[in-house]
Amino acid sequence: QVQLVESGGGSVQAGGSLRLSCAASGRTFQRFAMGWFRQAPGKERKFVAAISWSGDTTDYADTVKGRFTISRDNAKNTGYLQMNSLKPADTALYYCAAGVTDHVYEYWGQGTQVTVSS
Repeated sequence: QVQLVESGGGSVQAGGSLRLSCAASGRTFQRFAMGWFRQAPGKERKFVAAISWSGDTTDYADTVKGRFTISRDNAKNTGYLQMNSLKPADTALYYCAAGVTDHVYEYWGQGTQVTVSS
């Protein structure tokens, strides 16, 4: 089992920045790929970004490419999502996820809310 806890969400104005964190406990986090997803009210959950277990490979949704950066610190069992140039369309509940295989996630956090005002 892997337990994931997100933090760092909040309310910002358009153009601002936030850094989300995903703290992992339980099984060895270093062996798991990690991803971030988001879900806006009334909409389905969507992929945001992903990173391989080693951190060598990253992937982004087109809507956030160039503005968001995913990273991880395996020594701290923590993943991050740096979000810059935020837009109102980025408003959502953000989830982190972990899995043995890239882009296949067995474990999910509870989410952290990000609200961007215009």
